[in-house]
Amino acid sequence: MGHLVCTSQEARIGLEVFYTDTPGIGGMLKREVEDFVVEEISRHPPEDPSGRFTIAKVTSVNWETNRLVRMLARQLGISRNRISFAGTKDKRAVTSQLMCFEAPLDDVLAIRMHQVTVEGAYRSRKNLTIGDLVGNSFRIRVSGCSVEGEGLRRRAEATFSLLDRLGGFPNFFGVQRFGSLRPITHIVGRHIVRGEFEEACLAYAANPVPEEGAEAREARSYLQETLDWKGALSKLPHHLMFERIVVGHLAREPGDFPGAIRALPRNLQMMFVHAYQSYIFNRVLSERIRRGLPLDQPLEGDVVLPMDKDGLPDHDKPVPVTRTNLDLVARQVRNGRAAVSAVLFGSESRLAEGLPGELEGMMLEEEGLRREDFVVPLIPECSSTGSRREVVARYEQLSFDAQGDALALSFSLGKGCYATSLLREVMKADMIEADRAVYELANEDAPGE
Repeated sequence: MGHLVCTSQEARIGLEVFYTDTPGIGGMLKREVEDFVVEEISRHPPEDPSGRFTIAKVTSVNWETNRLVRMLARQLGISRNRISFAGTKDKRAVTSQLMCFEAPLDDVLAIRMHQVTVEGAYRSRKNLTIGDLVGNSFRIRVSGCSVEGEGLRRRAEATFSLLDRLGGFPNFFGVQRFGSLRPITHIVGRHIVRGEFEEACLAYAANPVPEEGAEAREARSYLQETLDWKGALSKLPHHLMFERIVVGHLAREPGDFPGAIRALPRNLQMMFVHAYQSYIFNRVLSERIRRGLPLDQPLEGDVVLPMDKDGLPDHDKPVPVTRTNLDLVARQVRNGRAAVSAVLFGSESRLAEGLPGELEGMMLEEEGLRREDFVVPLIPECSSTGSRREVVARYEQLSFDAQGDALALSFSLGKGCYATSLLREVMKADMIEADRAVYELANEDAPGE
């Protein structure tokens, strides 16, 4: 089996190849909000009526997670830092997830917001953390495909047959990690680890793209050309609330670029550097596929991750593959008890050795990176010790059905795995363009402030 080269804009975020060489079905995601339904699979914190936290299932339609949290906090009259959740979800979708509120139960049950439902609320002593997320189940409809009916079904079947043989799909970080409309979060992260904080603020708040609306483009262009933060604040549209936080801080505190980034929600600050790590991971994985190195069996020098009781990779217990243990580790990987990994580079990263290590070292050298770059004293939230990530993402309970020129799919994935990275193998379409095509629709029916 050969591998197709990706010539679309996705290559800019490290998605440089497809694993499968089958013809794609094309199509569009999220033409309707209901075409993309995500339900979180989580461990519920134990119930305790005397606990200080309220846990509830929140279902939202067409809400970006950070914006949703901001508006929930406003309605409850609490700081957004008193609301936690286990995972960030897609905006143009119907999403259900657990949230934790440091607020009275009755106040949470009284929440009334456009296209938001709160149910199943109870009290607990335990806060909600990322460790409580096990995975997500998806129901997705790809519409406007380039083939119909039986031809559509056969194309999808051919791709899934190859992925079934692999035991999953290449575990690329998807478009959402980098920003669907403006895939620039990794560029901001690159500036941050290089200590280029002014450039980071400009990459985030200025840096116009043609696909945005005229008002946003003009405001970003004005800032790019003049560096007039106060003037730009009066021009930035209100829906760009996080850009307005950065620009507003610099309008009040000229020159405090690290402070402007720290004014953002903590999870968003972390996302910049995580996106840069994700970009490097995507490039390493692309190179491994391009060279024909196996993803489903370890090579000498690889680092594998054992599976925990939930069948998820344990990132805290990496096992180096040596000549001595190669056969044993290969058997564990074949049996689904371990997974081959690639680096998410940080201040304490352990690189692979041998040929896999050469690929990782080559990417780090191209980026000019050192471990100490990922210690960021001026913005501690942007520091990262690094980790490793499995190169194959497994899917469970997959089913699909051709309906005219649409393909309906359902499946579940482990936490941190992207449905769009599975769909791109079937669609062979530019997922950045697929998301941008519905950007205006998403904003037309976006909930108001």
